[in-house]
Amino acid sequence: MALAVPARWGLVIRSGVDRFAIAVRSAPNLIVAPRDNARFARDPGATATPTHASARNQGRSRPLDADVAVVGVGGFGSAALWRGALRGLRMLGFEQHEPGHALGSSHGESRVIRTAYFEDERYVPLVREAFGLWRELEAATGTRLLTMTGALMLGPPDSGVVAGTLASVRRHGLDHELLDTAALRTRFPQHRVPDGTVAVHERAAGVLRPEDAVRAAAAAATASGARLVSGVRVERVSDEGDCVVVSTAERDYRVGRAVVTAGPWLGRLVPSLARVLQVERQVQVWFAPGDVAAYSAGRFPVFIREVTASHHVYGLPAMDGRTVKLAVHHEGEPADPDDVDRTVRPADVAPLSAYAGSALAGVHPEPVRGAVCLYTNSPDEHFVVGSAPGNERVVVAGGCSGHGFKFSPVLGDIAIDLVSGGGTSRAIGLFDPARLG
Repeated sequence: MALAVPARWGLVIRSGVDRFAIAVRSAPNLIVAPRDNARFARDPGATATPTHASARNQGRSRPLDADVAVVGVGGFGSAALWRGALRGLRMLGFEQHEPGHALGSSHGESRVIRTAYFEDERYVPLVREAFGLWRELEAATGTRLLTMTGALMLGPPDSGVVAGTLASVRRHGLDHELLDTAALRTRFPQHRVPDGTVAVHERAAGVLRPEDAVRAAAAAATASGARLVSGVRVERVSDEGDCVVVSTAERDYRVGRAVVTAGPWLGRLVPSLARVLQVERQVQVWFAPGDVAAYSAGRFPVFIREVTASHHVYGLPAMDGRTVKLAVHHEGEPADPDDVDRTVRPADVAPLSAYAGSALAGVHPEPVRGAVCLYTNSPDEHFVVGSAPGNERVVVAGGCSGHGFKFSPVLGDIAIDLVSGGGTSRAIGLFDPARLG
């Protein structure tokens, strides 16, 4: 059955039904329900509604269950829940699994955060703000989430990664160094590169711990008064004119507005986006270096290397003290988020083993472990943030196209701007859902 956690407890709740665990720091309003038994989840602050039909008939006579619902409590959603609760809004979050799960797009032990943005220089002000918000979340929860390592963007001088990064740093006056091949080999001998390879080195970059970050934001939100329903799947989000109705298998919830941050499930809940968002299966693989110290966070910056125009490999240092993480950016296969092959196959590993063995000095090409994650790609690979098409009461934040996690706290705050005041002072025209047609 569902458990309401007293405010004074800081504990781990385990369900014997499906053996999941969620760490809670100070969570007065957390409701945990086993996924297998979601029909028993209850919101103690509202009267249960037995059927969707009766909810519609009686809805107008019931008070709202919350000012704002957040559907999907991953990177973006946990941040929105936290930022909304800090503003004094009555927040209600829904997560079909549990915060910090490994079935969507906010896991993998480590994620890159970088300031010099080759994709588009308009991201730079947002990621700069995100750094401050990550530090704020660390202070609020006592959890270490961000380790600064610097970053290397490698490739030929005219490659998109290098040229785009240089355009970004010059536009915003970012601290950086341009390393020619000789300097790159001297400063960072871990990288084996052909003649003609250059790198942009920036210091304002590092590694985030995604699972811990999501759990920390969810805990900070509940500590600030938000309610969180975990282990319950939302079936639909609909505008009923005077409110938004969030429907689960068990009951309907009436809220003033909603933020949908469902990651790879976004198209299911906002059908107008289903035709333009493509879910992509991705694989991350960890490899053991012979000299772990050479690949530590203090000596091995996060990197993205443009091997060819259509083949980018990225990597992160040995945050666990044993292994480096590598992945190919894109090149994955289309996927159904509810029916993903989560087995790491030999074909998934092969290009990364080849890279580890040939491009990184002393890294053993045999994989230590691997994990599957999901990208949700927009056609232009820019985010999708704004009012859902044709529905001003529902704000969407997603379509992060494999480069969104670092922005979670600032995009969560922007989502709260949009549902509470109708606009934001941040420049987000690049992400307008209307551009997708």
